[in-house]
Amino acid sequence: MTDHIRIHIDQKPYDSPTPTTGEALYALGNIPAGLDLYREVKGDREDPPIERGPEEVHLHEDAHLHSGPHQEKEFTVIVNGRKRVVKSNTLSFDQVAALAYDPVPTGPNILITITYRHGPKENREGEMKPGETVTIKNEMIFNVVVTDKS
Repeated sequence: MTDHIRIHIDQKPYDSPTPTTGEALYALGNIPAGLDLYREVKGDREDPPIERGPEEVHLHEDAHLHSGPHQEKEFTVIVNGRKRVVKSNTLSFDQVAALAYDPVPTGPNILITITYRHGPKENREGEMKPGETVTIKNEMIFNVVVTDKS
């Protein structure tokens, strides 16, 4: 069951379902391209951004959100024991393989296996399949193994 609550986007009140999506919040607040939406938090912490996408966002009554310029965030991940810096909170199978090998081995008998651990709550650990994307966090660990099936 979806509840409707009052929230504030850029100090204007809105009625929103909860849970909702980042996409819906950007549309509700009419946030233009080039700006991000941030969830206001108390204390001396950065306001976390809300992704402009289909991910579920849980809100509470009288939540305050604000728009602002996009802030490029960097994440440090560990791939095959080496630290790598990326500028996205998601990585695809192909991107992880490229962080491990330059160039990425190819051929009809090449099999690439990618496992990860210490991920965010959505995907703490597991194995990536070709075409998949995972949400990352700082210090997430990836192991990429290339084998020749011949």
